[in-house]
Amino acid sequence: MAAAITTPPSDNTPPSDDSFWSDADRHLVRYGAEFTREIIDRAAGSFLYTADGRKILDFTSGQMSAILGHSHPAIVATVQRQVATLDHLYSGMLSRPVVDLARRLAGTLPAPLEKALLLTTGAESNEAAIRLAKLVTGKHEIVSFARSWHGMTQAAASATYSAGRKGYGPAAPGNFAIPVPNAYRPDFTTADGSLDWRRQLDFSFDLIDAQSTGSLAACLVEPILSSGGVVEPPAGYFAALRDKCRERGMLLILDEAQTGLCRTGTWYAFERDGVVPDILTLSKTLGAGLPLAAVITSAEIEQEAYERGFLFFTTHVADPLVAAVGNTVLDVLTDDKLDESARSLGEFLRRGLTEIAGRHAVVGDIRGRGLLAGLELVEDGGTGRSPDELGARVTRRCLELGLHMNIVQLPGMGGVFRIAPPLTATEDELSLGLEILDQAIGEAGAH
Repeated sequence: MAAAITTPPSDNTPPSDDSFWSDADRHLVRYGAEFTREIIDRAAGSFLYTADGRKILDFTSGQMSAILGHSHPAIVATVQRQVATLDHLYSGMLSRPVVDLARRLAGTLPAPLEKALLLTTGAESNEAAIRLAKLVTGKHEIVSFARSWHGMTQAAASATYSAGRKGYGPAAPGNFAIPVPNAYRPDFTTADGSLDWRRQLDFSFDLIDAQSTGSLAACLVEPILSSGGVVEPPAGYFAALRDKCRERGMLLILDEAQTGLCRTGTWYAFERDGVVPDILTLSKTLGAGLPLAAVITSAEIEQEAYERGFLFFTTHVADPLVAAVGNTVLDVLTDDKLDESARSLGEFLRRGLTEIAGRHAVVGDIRGRGLLAGLELVEDGGTGRSPDELGARVTRRCLELGLHMNIVQLPGMGGVFRIAPPLTATEDELSLGLEILDQAIGEAGAH
């Protein structure tokens, strides 16, 4: 006999904290890390506010997305206006916000990137990019970094190696991983002990060639591996990687979900290397916290895909509401010169993190670019405490002191804090976060 269905209470009295967590534990599917035991009531600018009145500085921009901070007035106004006029359409229909955003994105990019497909999430944009590359090349094998994160849908998850591979059965056939060029933890070294990334890259593609069935379609990589521990490949690496792809008839896909749109101090992280990808994927930062993503490619690739019957027809493709938000994001980034802000604030943040490293032996490395920084914890020789244990302690203590931090813990690496405050943050807010982090590392290391 089916269980009886109970009618929810009709009054508007907010549930107590105890009943909130009881309901959460009973009714929510757990999908990753443990839930932060705070009830978030609202957010504004760089801060979150809990139901019990606590104020928490957000050093992750939500899920690395809210580059304009929370509830930015321009975003709020756009959503209110757009939702009242045109929110969603049949997927075969077009609206002005969609065409405007596609045109304006092309205007921020070098040739030949000029054709955009507007979607919702990073996984979806990477899924579409892989599908596009497979169709255009007529091949199916995909190469990615061994610490990559590209999403949780089938093709994107098959190209993700930092987590989530065990227990789900076979991944898509023809997916290969290559080592991450990590200067702090080099595997191939020169005579002076520094990373020999050229030899590493040659070795990587020797292995790829040995495993390939002759069907190499694309290489999908992040310019800076965020979930992989904020690892930035050395200058020159991506030009050499592009050459490896060209030699094999592969397309180069760059996933700029977290690095795109001024986060690293330039509009796109690939600008540092002077390398233009065949396909670019954007998400997180494009919607500034709302679900908006894009795949951008050349007219030549788009034409070839079209002639071969490219299909990526989804419920929320080219939705006008989030496209209008994307246009507002571009307005604010341009008007407020947030690329310049990310560079100057990034230098301020880097100086503060370097000072923290000088005070605490458990800080092994500071890295990143602009307002995407990584702080790596290492083995505490004095106590024998592992970086994992120390990282958990520091994270908890930061939250107690009013700072939300995110730590990546991967086998073979220490705990790496991913620090990505909003581009609208102030020096005072960064100073507050640095002060709390400094205190938390000191107190956690003393216990």
